[in-house]
Amino acid sequence: MTKHKHDNTANRFHYSTDLVIEKPFNWKQMLRLFSYILPYKKSLVPLSIIMVLINTAVRLMIPILIGVYTLDQAIVERDTSMLIKLVILIAALYAVSYFANIFRIRWMNELGQNVIYDLRKHLFTHVQNLSHRFFDQRSAGSILVRIMNDINSLQELFTNGVINLLMDMILLAGIFVILFSLSPELTLAIMVILPVMFFISTSLRKKIRRSWQTVRLKQAKLNSHLNESIQGVRVTQSYTQEKENMLYFDGVNKESFESWKEASQKNAMFRPLVELTNALGTAVLIWYGSSLIGNGISIGVFVSFAFYLGMFWEPISRLGMVYNQLLMGMASSERIFEFLDEKPIVSERENTIELKEVEGHIEFDKVMFSYDGKRMALNEINLEIMSGQTVAFVGHTGSGKTTIASLVSRFYDPDNGRVLVDGKDLKDVSISSLRNQISIVLQDTFIFSGTIMDNIRFGRPSATDEEVKSAAKAVGAADFIEELPKDYLTEVEERGNILSVGERQLISFARALLADPQILILDEATASIDTETEVKIQKALKTLLKGRTAIMIAHRLSTIREADNIFVLENGRIIEKGTHDELMNYEGEYHDLVKSQFNMLDAI
Repeated sequence: MTKHKHDNTANRFHYSTDLVIEKPFNWKQMLRLFSYILPYKKSLVPLSIIMVLINTAVRLMIPILIGVYTLDQAIVERDTSMLIKLVILIAALYAVSYFANIFRIRWMNELGQNVIYDLRKHLFTHVQNLSHRFFDQRSAGSILVRIMNDINSLQELFTNGVINLLMDMILLAGIFVILFSLSPELTLAIMVILPVMFFISTSLRKKIRRSWQTVRLKQAKLNSHLNESIQGVRVTQSYTQEKENMLYFDGVNKESFESWKEASQKNAMFRPLVELTNALGTAVLIWYGSSLIGNGISIGVFVSFAFYLGMFWEPISRLGMVYNQLLMGMASSERIFEFLDEKPIVSERENTIELKEVEGHIEFDKVMFSYDGKRMALNEINLEIMSGQTVAFVGHTGSGKTTIASLVSRFYDPDNGRVLVDGKDLKDVSISSLRNQISIVLQDTFIFSGTIMDNIRFGRPSATDEEVKSAAKAVGAADFIEELPKDYLTEVEERGNILSVGERQLISFARALLADPQILILDEATASIDTETEVKIQKALKTLLKGRTAIMIAHRLSTIREADNIFVLENGRIIEKGTHDELMNYEGEYHDLVKSQFNMLDAI
């Protein structure tokens, strides 16, 4: 029995939309990622590069000064004056290198943080403007992972990786030129190891990249479950499913841990590989180089060669780390750019019309719409809502009521047909100017963290305190707000948990009315309000809805008795329309809905 319950829990928390992205590693995408550095190409980038060049030049000079000039000349020739000058010069160069490193690290960190800031801002702004269908298909947790974790994983790449890559490439080129000039045959003998290292590292590339993709996927799944579990904790506790929820969390958490462990282990293979190559190179240097002393190279050259060889493996090692950062960055950038490449289903045409003074005349002209391309949510809908009218849409769940409201707000576009406001096709209208004319009150009210004043003002940020209070009074919210310890300045927790369901709904009414819309949509807005509060709101709405076009969607049929027109929907079609009295006299579907609802109330 327990196993059966656990299986059901596993099915409950199934995520299928955030999949590993199957794309080849391509440098065009990495260049696209690096394009976020371009705004700083005249400030932080050149400053960092100058420091890199200074530091690299100093490092390339010191081994020559120690080996060739200090050992072979100053010490061999016992030239004390030259030795002192060389010691002072080498110390000065180390000081220059020290300060160049300080400024390089400071400016590189600033560059990296700026790029991360810009990228996160760009992604968040883009996601904010995507269509509702995007959010219908993805959990909040998976979106959060991409905006936070995936971008955070790029921080090291931009802070150190990009500039270090340049520094190490210059350093390697310089070392190779100097080594070859010191002893071509010894250089070639040592460098024969590099192709082996290159072959092994290249073979690991695909595996490492795929591992980091898997890590991001598992993190998205973990975040999704955490987000859902925290928001649904009351339901979990109500059904005593804490143990089952914990079992599933443990499984997801373990998957995330194992994927990270596997990716880290593959990453860790680079360092030992470089150290092994370093050991083999050193062995070749000692074995073959010692035989050349006196037969082509001096002791000083040999020492300089040893210095340069040690320096050579250091950037090789760092390049391996940068390469790993690139692989991690590729895995994250694929997921980030997948979101950035997502186009809003509802998009604006060129030269759109700005809606400034709206009367609120709404028409649906042969509108057809489907969410999934299979089942029709609306089928050949023709309707007209006159300016200033209050109309209601009723019907069973899934009949298409909320879809009509969503099309009026242009959260979706019809597959066929037209939706018009004041005779203008909404596809020709600026989205922002349309939504500025519409306020929506939903059954599931969202309250943001902050004060009650802030939450009501969300409808119109420029509103004064007095205007906020007037809106609250108009919908009857002032009564409970003024009883709170700090009234309008009371801080509400996330989603308004300190408020009752009815109180949150009243705040959403005040928020919508403060926006002073010409079109008001109430989607099951009174479903969570008690009878006494509902009477208060109905009284306020009679005054507040004057001159506005109002669309009401309700299962609670008592709230729509006085609507100017009522549309009854079934399977995406309008099957009846008229006033409450007309539809009751008709004794059709609306009559049956009203009777069944009142019979249920009588039974209670």
